[in-house]
Formats: sequence, structure tokens, C-alpha cells
Amino acid sequence: MAGLSRRGIFGGTFDPPHLGHLILAAEARWQLGLDEVLFVLTADPPHKQHRKILDAEIRLEMVAAAIEGQPGFGISRVEIDRPGPHFVLDSIELLRQAYPGDELVYLIGGDSLHSLPTWHRPPDFLAAIDALGVMRRPGDEIDLADLLDELPILREKLEFIDAPLLEIASREIRERVAEGGHYRYYLPPAVFKLIEARGLYRA
Repeated sequence: MAGLSRRGIFGGTFDPPHLGHLILAAEARWQLGLDEVLFVLTADPPHKQHRKILDAEIRLEMVAAAIEGQPGFGISRVEIDRPGPHFVLDSIELLRQAYPGDELVYLIGGDSLHSLPTWHRPPDFLAAIDALGVMRRPGDEIDLADLLDELPILREKLEFIDAPLLEIASREIRERVAEGGHYRYYLPPAVFKLIEARGLYRA
């Protein structure tokens, strides 16, 4: 995309990518005025070392299938083409090199905002991004007082997204597939076809 862009960074394991991911990405793009939302697939997430995760290339193929033909959605391999574990700050620095001059908006859920002080070098991470887009679900009450005391730079970075309440989780989809349960309509059709054709997540 030529010229200066406002680009959302949507990180996750996407194991598998489901309709909730697409809805949240679309809401973020619309509400924050983003030119593009980049799906940044985490190959080796530090906080999920305890469980087996599907191979990154297969998950990347599912994300590509999920967003194919969708304007304003893209994919970055920034966390796949280097050894892990991967930290967000490192990824942002590499994305700065890939998209010089662009405005980078990192997208997270409300739950992740509360745990932000436990991230790897959170002040440096906040300094490296232009904005932090926080997806706030209906009824969420976010107390910022303690967070702002600990990370005062957060005050100038926060942008909220009103997100719909979506009871869709990748973990539940994996469990349903393994148990032979119904899961088809939680997924983009192309992702459902990939899972079925390859027998992914079977027990």
C-alpha cells in the first residue's frame, strides 16, 4: 500500500482462526480508521509453552484462507521467519522496518490490557507503537487508575474499540473437532474445508 498508512497489528496463535477473529478485526478497522489490519501469527507464544500448537505454516494457511478476498486484511510472517520465543516488542521493531513511516496500532483485548505490566518491557513496547487499540466488550469495566500509575505513557496511546460480545473460542472449536461435535458455523467456510480435508485437531 503506497503512502502513509494507519495499520492495525492483530497478533494471535489463530489455532484455528474463526469468525470472531474476523469480526473483531473488521470492527477495529472501521472504528479506528485503519487502512489495513495485519494478522500477525505467533509461531511460538511465550505464554502457551505448556500446550501443543498446530504447525505455524498450517495455521498461516488457514488465516490466508480466512481472509482471502477481504479488502483491508493482510498477513505478516514477522513472527514465523525468526526463531522464538517471540516478544511483541521485537515484532514491532521489525514491522517498523517493513512499513517505514506508517502508523502502527497494536490491537488487544480488554483482558490483555490488565496484564500489560507483565509483558516483556512494557514501557518500551508502548513507546514503540503509535496507539494501543483495546477491544472492549459490552459490560466491560476497565479500571485504568493503577495501570496509568504504573505505565503513564499508556494515557497517550489508548484507543478503545466497542466490540460485540462473541462467545467463540479457538479452544472450544478444537475440542469440538476432537470429539466429533458441531463446529462448522464458527469458522469461515474455507477454514472449515481445510480442517476437514486434512483431518486437523482430530483426537
